Amino acid sequence: MRSQIDIVTDAINLVRPSIELLFQRTNRQELHIVVMNPRLKPWEAEFEDAVLHEESLGQPDQWSLPFDQMARQKARQAWRGQKANINGQLLHPASLREDDLLFFGSFVYGDIVVACSGVQQWYDMLISGWIAVAIEQLYIHEYQTIKAESPGQQTFGPEQSE
Repeated sequence: MRSQIDIVTDAINLVRPSIELLFQRTNRQELHIVVMNPRLKPWEAEFEDAVLHEESLGQPDQWSLPFDQMARQKARQAWRGQKANINGQLLHPASLREDDLLFFGSFVYGDIVVACSGVQQWYDMLISGWIAVAIEQLYIHEYQTIKAESPGQQTFGPEQSE
């Protein structure tokens, strides 16, 4: 099976053409992406240990705002609540903490949490959704490939030799 990082970077690369096309209608062409490890839950790990991958698009040294920090805050909110941070901001603001960012832009798909920051928050959320769905579908492909190629394999990890 491919590594988690390989699958996540593959997913980002698959949706990158759509992100670049979307940049033609956004307020800037800068973006920071945070992907949380779907195998770790908030009660099992610290946030920093659960960040699986981060990636910046554009020129971070010229950003007008710290989009990397903002994306991490969005990811923290979504990971903590196991739902997109738009839910807390629009439907359940009582759960917001004093240091929570007041912009949405995350997406939760099953156990996959992705957050982006850099463009309008609704586009941040859209890109996060594209990436999250792509990650899950690539995992489904990995899962189905393992079942087809190694029908006797009993676990999702690498096949064990005897």
